[in-house]
Amino acid sequence: MAQDKASLGTQPVGKLLFRRAVPTVIAQLVNMLYNIVDRIYIGHMPADGTLALTGVGVCLPLIILVSAFAAFVASGGAPRASIYMGRGDHDGAEKILGGCFTMQLAISAVLTAILLLWGQDLLLMFGASENTIGYAAAYMSIYAVGTAFVQLTLGLNAFITAQGFAPVGMKTVLIGAVCNIILDPIFIFGLHMGVRGAALATVLSQAVSCVWVLRFLTGPRTTLRLKRQYLRPQAKLILPCIALGLAAFIMQSSESVISMCFNSSLLKYGGDPAVGAMTILSSVMQFAMLPLQGIAQGAQPITSYNYGARNSQRVRASFRLLLIVSLVYSTLLWAAIMLFPQLFARMFTPNPELIAFTARALRLYCAPLFLFGLQIACQMTFVSIGNAPCSIVVAVLRKFVLLLPLIYLLPHLLADQTRAVFLAEPVADTIAVTGTVILFSSQFRKALRGMEIDNKS
Repeated sequence: MAQDKASLGTQPVGKLLFRRAVPTVIAQLVNMLYNIVDRIYIGHMPADGTLALTGVGVCLPLIILVSAFAAFVASGGAPRASIYMGRGDHDGAEKILGGCFTMQLAISAVLTAILLLWGQDLLLMFGASENTIGYAAAYMSIYAVGTAFVQLTLGLNAFITAQGFAPVGMKTVLIGAVCNIILDPIFIFGLHMGVRGAALATVLSQAVSCVWVLRFLTGPRTTLRLKRQYLRPQAKLILPCIALGLAAFIMQSSESVISMCFNSSLLKYGGDPAVGAMTILSSVMQFAMLPLQGIAQGAQPITSYNYGARNSQRVRASFRLLLIVSLVYSTLLWAAIMLFPQLFARMFTPNPELIAFTARALRLYCAPLFLFGLQIACQMTFVSIGNAPCSIVVAVLRKFVLLLPLIYLLPHLLADQTRAVFLAEPVADTIAVTGTVILFSSQFRKALRGMEIDNKS
């Protein structure tokens, strides 16, 4: 396994990225199905499918928030562990893994209590109406019980991928997704459980994935092993992880806040049909974001290892290749959405009115999608080289400084208020990507110069 670690610093970057990104992208594509399949099945329920889809869509901000807390620990811990491995400090990397595991257990306990006690109140605040609250509450009451499984699966799988075990990370997601796809129709239609069946299928699937992850990280194949003596978090190791992971947390938790703002504004101006369309739009956006994140996660161990080893040439090469691949993917998907928006809408609903409404909204909402390759490549490289402040700045700029105000401002400036709410996303994304590229070009050059100076001294 030492040889596999060393390959991060010696093998051609293109070969490394392909070998690690392909399984990770497949894992993210499968994960996309994992997240979307519930909505596809629910949207096609007879009689009440459209309202049920809207109700489950209202749950999305809470689901995103649970995932954000997993990213809070893992997105900081996994790159830091890779950096320590690059430095040759194996014990330090294992202490980071153990401390992050304990933190995720503690966070899971708190989140479960909050969701069980105040879940319905939160759903009403997040955009549920009298027509949809029953479906939303039914889904969340079961999903909340499986919070720990979600936290540990998402959080610890990042440490598997960071070690270079991308195929194992892919299997983690694949196992859960296959279970979910099989169990969904059984529970939803076969046992007539409706949205409760979809939630139960998700919880059981995450539990199976969680067992798989824990068995691997305590088994003989892993490089970094989850050890009892390292479970107590050490401040000097965990605090830098928290600082670095804060950017990912802000990015994902802001998605939760933004989703809530979108739902409440759309409910006000367009009613339940507009909220239902937003459910589909956010699902389609996962077609873009999850594979892009998979490509970036494939590059992360390469960039982090070589940054720790002070190899500026390979850090530069890994970013350049990540940028090219990300841009190609985001551009191709953008073209598909612009040309065939109805196709994406029909995946989630047979309702012709909702299909027509969603198709128009998709073209507007996803207009700057081809730029997302730039955003993801820069954002992940910031994280990979341990630049927490810039990651946080980028995260805050896109959502809180730009998008959040625009959701409420644009409906007062445009006659079509529902269209104005959807327009907030492309306007904010275009400005944010421009700012991110400018900041990254400066900070990345600075980091490369720092490594070159260190090598000369």
